[in-house]
Amino acid sequence: LIIVESPAKAKTINKYLGKDFQVLASYGHVGDLVPKEGAVDPDHDFAMNYDLIDKNTKHVDAIIKAVKQADALYLATDLDREGEAISWHLSEILKEHGALDGKGLKRVRFYEITKNAVREAVAQAEDGLNDNLVNAYKARRALDYLVGFNLSPLLWRKIKPGLSAGRVQSVALRLICEREDEISRFLRQEYWT
Repeated sequence: LIIVESPAKAKTINKYLGKDFQVLASYGHVGDLVPKEGAVDPDHDFAMNYDLIDKNTKHVDAIIKAVKQADALYLATDLDREGEAISWHLSEILKEHGALDGKGLKRVRFYEITKNAVREAVAQAEDGLNDNLVNAYKARRALDYLVGFNLSPLLWRKIKPGLSAGRVQSVALRLICEREDEISRFLRQEYWT
C-alpha cells in the first residue's frame, strides 16, 4: 500500500506501479492540534494534543482497512515538512489502531512523477521518517497556536472580528512597537561638529 496526498497523484502512480500496489490518498493533513485551550502545554515540555481532522475520517478509515490487508506500507507524501508531518500523523494513527503490527513501514521520496522516477523511488524506499522535518512542523504548529491563540482574540476586540495573528505578524508587530518606543523616547538635542 502506498499513501500519497492527492487523489490525482494516487491515480497516476497506481498506473505506473501496476497491480502489485494499491495507492490511496490521504487528502492532505489527517491530524491537527485540538481546536481548544490546552493543545500545547508549555509547562510540560510543550506537549501537543492532536486530534483526527473530521473531514478526513473516512479517508483514514479506508487507509486503516487497506493497511491491514497489505504486506507493507509506503508513505509517499510530499518532501517538505508538511508532507513529512502527514506521514508522521498517519503512522501514529495506524500504530494506535494496531494496523502496523508486523508490517514494514517505508518512506518513499520522489522528485518527479514519471514512471521511472516513481519506480526507482519505491525500490529505494527508506526506513523511518525525517525527524528534523517532523520537529520543524511541530515547532511551527506550536508557535502558531501559542501566539495566534492568545493574540487573535485581542485583535478581535480591538480591531475587527475574524482577524488572526500568526507567528510572522506577531514578530513584525513587536519590531514595529519596539521601534515606535525608541522613537518616542528620543530626546532632540542640538549639537555641532
